[in-house]
Amino acid sequence: MADTLDTATPARRRRSDARRSIDAILNAARIVLGERADASMEEIATAAGVTRQTVYAHFPSRDALMAALIEAAAAEYAALLDDAGLDTAPPADALAQFLDAGWRFLRRYPLLLNPTVTRIHRPKSNDPHDVVPPLLERLIRRGQQTGDFDPSLPAAWLAAAVIGLQHTAAAEVADGRLTAAKAAALCLESTMRLCGSSGRPTASR
Repeated sequence: MADTLDTATPARRRRSDARRSIDAILNAARIVLGERADASMEEIATAAGVTRQTVYAHFPSRDALMAALIEAAAAEYAALLDDAGLDTAPPADALAQFLDAGWRFLRRYPLLLNPTVTRIHRPKSNDPHDVVPPLLERLIRRGQQTGDFDPSLPAAWLAAAVIGLQHTAAAEVADGRLTAAKAAALCLESTMRLCGSSGRPTASR
């Protein structure tokens, strides 16, 4: 038994150390690549407090690192949406919370404002392109059924339009034409008008 514990403890420690290194590298990549999409692996390693060799030990190529970062981002966004109360909050509040989740996500992952990145790299699970439209469509349909949103337009069309609005607002921020706060406010106002909201959101996050 003592021999088993003696060998298991170092193994657990190595796994824990490896997990910390991976988390540090992904966090550094999120920040560094968000500031400059063409930053080198050496710069990412420096920001993570590890050697370049350590980065390559966990991520054998830049593409492998980007793929892992995109997977982590997709999982975080899915968690934000799960926490947004889209199926339980009053429809106008839920719609505002949906938009807010998107802005919080983009603040954390500004790299994803780069269209080249999102075009080349797609997550294998929790892909927002697959996850978000049905969630938003269900929310809008619920609001139409309760009378909070105008039912005259199809919910699927409105969901696509709201997603397009937020993408456009994010592009305005990326190009420096709007501040993030102004873009978020305009996006919320435009979304509520688009959906024919009968009231204003009463809750904010």
